[in-house]
Amino acid sequence: MTQAPPAAPPVLPFAVMCVGMFVALLDIQIVASSLQDIGGGLSAAQDQIGWVQTAYLIAEIIVIPLSGWLTRVFSTRWLFAGSAAGFTLASMLCGLAWSIQSMIVFRALQGLLGASMIPTVFTSSFHYFQGRRRVYAAAVVGTIASIAPTLGPVIGGWITDTLDWRWLFYINLLPGSAVAILVPMLVNIDRPDHSLLRGADYPGIVLLGIGLGTLEYVLEDGTRWNWFSDSTITTCTAIAAVAGVLFVIRSLSFSRPVVDLRALGDRNFLLGCVLSFVTGIGIFSTIYLTPLFLGYVRGFSAWQTGIAVFATGAASLAGVPVYVALGRRVDLRWLMMFGLASFGLAMWGFTGITHDWGGDQLLLPQILRGFPQVFAVAPSVTLGLGSLPPARLTYASGLFNMMRNLGGAVGIAVCGAILNARTNVHFLAIASHLTPANAAMHRFVHDMAQRYAAVPGAAAEGQQAAIVRLWGLAHREAATLAYADAFRAIMVAFVIATLLVPLLRRVAPPPVPSAEAH
Repeated sequence: MTQAPPAAPPVLPFAVMCVGMFVALLDIQIVASSLQDIGGGLSAAQDQIGWVQTAYLIAEIIVIPLSGWLTRVFSTRWLFAGSAAGFTLASMLCGLAWSIQSMIVFRALQGLLGASMIPTVFTSSFHYFQGRRRVYAAAVVGTIASIAPTLGPVIGGWITDTLDWRWLFYINLLPGSAVAILVPMLVNIDRPDHSLLRGADYPGIVLLGIGLGTLEYVLEDGTRWNWFSDSTITTCTAIAAVAGVLFVIRSLSFSRPVVDLRALGDRNFLLGCVLSFVTGIGIFSTIYLTPLFLGYVRGFSAWQTGIAVFATGAASLAGVPVYVALGRRVDLRWLMMFGLASFGLAMWGFTGITHDWGGDQLLLPQILRGFPQVFAVAPSVTLGLGSLPPARLTYASGLFNMMRNLGGAVGIAVCGAILNARTNVHFLAIASHLTPANAAMHRFVHDMAQRYAAVPGAAAEGQQAAIVRLWGLAHREAATLAYADAFRAIMVAFVIATLLVPLLRRVAPPPVPSAEAH
């Protein structure tokens, strides 16, 4: 592909592209704390609300690995501009949605059209910055990748409580339009090659879409439908497995695959993908678990939940300048070990959670998770992608970014399964101690019954109401213990990831610009 020099000083076009990446990542979780409000506004059934999130994720995870091929076909400039314009239009349609069905369709379009902005920024950073300046670029990209989903529930909760849930989507109109206008003016990295449309691996694209789409559905909705006891989940799992195997065979045997699986033969890239997968588990699963706990166990509103989790985003921002300063002097592998180990330590801190935890009790674990987040994400960009030849970088970036989102989907699914299964286990264990021989329980039921007996006309229901209240308390404690189990599982994943880091080779950034960066 013919190359062209940057049309503007690199910081400006890179900053504009980062804005696009930020809004695309923000929208993954911006609806997380407002799903009930959206469902109420659109008269949606409980089992339909989750699709507002799932539709976006399925569409996004399908397109991200295709972004390398799309970049070569349309060029970075026009793919990014078209992606920003489509994302903005779809955001407006989401805000105008008149039913849950229309919202699901528009959310899928939003994820489909906006997904290419994410991996394109990763590869563009290698074009615009060389040598030690890549540490700064990787820090920016890593910060956005980790902070944007974290801030989603905070910003979403504030918007929903202050304005209206429709403004969750309208806020994208200004930045999205600005990016769509400025990118064609500033970004000039490569030229389109429409000849790639002829003889492209269209069967591979279809297999990838079917495999990832059905897999994402299984991971998102498996817990809701009790996994393989549901025929649809079982069928989709089989389809995902068959399509995945056929896609791998096709990609390894076709001369021009849309996803460069052969790049996994590079040890650094393979480990980088694994570590990106684990960081996806950590980032997205904790964003899923913390608001869920605060909403269902503590009864917090969307805004109260946002305030309680805000410390993570603030701590993440505070960690960026520290990482940049150390990144120029310290081996990135050591920094990454610190980031992953600290994240694991934070998860251990969460395992002490009790039913009365709020913002104060969550503060220290969230700081321990937020501050080193850039240390866990940014080095994987340099160590994983930086080890590849420039000619393979564009195709491999989509696979690298997909692993982080796939890790998030797997992490959320596993945590959901843990919550369901372990809540039942803990509830049965607690209930086994609530017998007539338990004096404390006997006093509690007696006191509650006496309170109801004091209410005119409620004496007959006093004993039953006391039992219902006791059941609620037991379930609350069982659920809290299940949350601790889920955080413990995430901790184990980060312990394993930390032990893998020494296997990475050190990557020395090239001191001069590469003409083949894209």
